Amino acid sequence: MEKETLQQKIRALRQSAKHLSASTAEERNSLLIAIETGLREAFPRIKAANDEDVRISEEAGQKPALVKRLIFNEDKLEATALGLRQVAALPDPIGKVRQRRLLDDGLLLEQVSFPIGVIGMIFEARPDALVQIVSLCLKSGNGIILKGGREAFRTNTALVQCIKKQCAASPLGDEWLLLLESHGDVDQMLGMEEDIDLLIPRGSNQFVRYVMEHTSIPVLGHADGICHVYVDKDADLIKAVEIAYDAKTQYPAACNAVETLLVHADVAALFIPRMAERFKQAKVVMHGDARTAALIDCIPYQEGDWRMEYLALEINIRVVDSLMVAIDHIETYGSHHTDAIVSENQDAIKRFYALVDSADVFANCSTRFADGFRFGLGAEVGISTAKIHARGPVGLEGLMSTKYLVQGSGQVVATYSGGNAQSFFHEDLSLEGPSLVSGVR
Repeated sequence: MEKETLQQKIRALRQSAKHLSASTAEERNSLLIAIETGLREAFPRIKAANDEDVRISEEAGQKPALVKRLIFNEDKLEATALGLRQVAALPDPIGKVRQRRLLDDGLLLEQVSFPIGVIGMIFEARPDALVQIVSLCLKSGNGIILKGGREAFRTNTALVQCIKKQCAASPLGDEWLLLLESHGDVDQMLGMEEDIDLLIPRGSNQFVRYVMEHTSIPVLGHADGICHVYVDKDADLIKAVEIAYDAKTQYPAACNAVETLLVHADVAALFIPRMAERFKQAKVVMHGDARTAALIDCIPYQEGDWRMEYLALEINIRVVDSLMVAIDHIETYGSHHTDAIVSENQDAIKRFYALVDSADVFANCSTRFADGFRFGLGAEVGISTAKIHARGPVGLEGLMSTKYLVQGSGQVVATYSGGNAQSFFHEDLSLEGPSLVSGVR
């Protein structure tokens, strides 16, 4: 795209997003269901485009993890369709009252949720991520600019063509959705802080860091997914084997797959050989510290292993002497994404919950549960390891901002100032009932 043309399109998108934010929940939900129908009807064409993308990536020698993320097959279609229906079934996030307070007679304050505005999503592979972000932006009334990796260009183009066809036939139109084409478009977009409110990058560590370092626009997401499972001295070892196996092998290319397994010294001799046999069934490559290597055949630990995000059938194993050593390891080498403890000791679990500083902290279940769909969010735009705004799997709530609305009846601040100042009520009211903007569409 020419520079001027791209700016014009993004500014037109911003205006269209305002129209979208003032639409009814019924209009947005109807379009979500129409998009599901359109994707099913267009699937043969989408699949053909995806097959071509996959073939070219394989011939180019792309890593298996990337190729796996690229695939958009019947299973991905069904998961995407279910996600669209779940998002449509969620409550309308626009105009939701967060606080309602009577400041004085005839002076009402409300904090009400509104869309952020314009979201820029830049992602590698994962065509299903495109549909997830579109569905959440549509439901939340946000405009969306999409830029996928070149490896998924044909699939993304087919998906957006299908979605825009459904949008164009609806009262909401299709100008709130834009697919970018070139890397140059991305560089220009990163500099449009006046027109774009939030960037969401999804991809490799290097890619996410590039986005974070080349823009002044707020960025939501995570650079690394170095996740841990800690097997406590009071763990049920049968549970622990299955949890660790699932966390590593169910989908090793995911950012919430476990990369390092920490095992308490008291159960290491029993647990690690059992775990190794289970991993061998899935051909998992194991790296271990000296104490692990004394128990199983593994690749000896090398400097830097604890910071590795393998995204493949490969894992680190370390023996630790206490719960606190495990927590310290996670703090030192983790990425604040998702970490889990396996234990039957509630005190140990509570301490792990309290002291592990991650977006998702689990007990007695796989790290792979860190997902917007599995959390009942319908879908997710990504997983954020930030502490400000949104953290963990980010669904509709993470795409909303708020406004403070005050409705008065002629009040002025001078009444509440000086020696004879009138006092405020500051009476908290029920959040039930219509907001000050209800019915304004």
